[in-house]
Amino acid sequence: MIAKTEEDFNGLKKIGKIVASIRDELVQRTVPGITTKELDDIAGELFEKEGAVSAPKSEYDFPGYTCISVNDEVAHGIPGNRVIAEGDLVNVDVSGSKDGYFADTGISFVVGEGEELKTKVCDVAKKAFEAGLQKAKPGSKKSGIGRAVFQTARQSDLTVITNLTGHGIGRTIHEAPDHIYNYKETFDDELLKDGMVIAFEPFISTSEEEVYQKNDGWTYATEKSYVAQIEHTLILTKDGPIIITL
Repeated sequence: MIAKTEEDFNGLKKIGKIVASIRDELVQRTVPGITTKELDDIAGELFEKEGAVSAPKSEYDFPGYTCISVNDEVAHGIPGNRVIAEGDLVNVDVSGSKDGYFADTGISFVVGEGEELKTKVCDVAKKAFEAGLQKAKPGSKKSGIGRAVFQTARQSDLTVITNLTGHGIGRTIHEAPDHIYNYKETFDDELLKDGMVIAFEPFISTSEEEVYQKNDGWTYATEKSYVAQIEHTLILTKDGPIIITL
């Protein structure tokens, strides 16, 4: 989507604020002993309260309001009876729509005290996001974002997941540009445009560079790596990117 009008900007900011508030509430409520289904039920109540709709549920018939992934799970984890434990690496991904506008956000974090490597990968994901954000400018090549993410990961002796990417968003949950890579990829490179709306989401990994899909048909996971993601929806402008999901 290219945001052009005041209505576009206000509509995007409204849904961005809603999904960000749900994300933050779920992070706060993620404590040892709670199940991922209990967390998802909280999200469902908050969506209803805000008059918004869960994007994965409404657009793809996903079996949950949100995606909650734990430890080896990287993305699209199905909420269920899994009990969160001290030291778990958890990813909460919240996307939704209201009044025809969509936003998407996610964050990985360690519950309580956890393994140092889990904390490191979360910290580097944040650094990679900040590095990529500096390249998210109208007139710049899309590949510059991924290059900055990859360089940041390598500086900390980590790597990136190559088969999960960011994407365009705005009027639907996934739209052009189809891929915002986490490494320098030029085969579908393009110049970023003023008003372009993207979901930018670095996936930083301790070793593996690809995820596989589990037999449930949804969850992406690794064999032996820890992976952390941070995701925000951005409106690119000449004065710098507007992060609508802070």
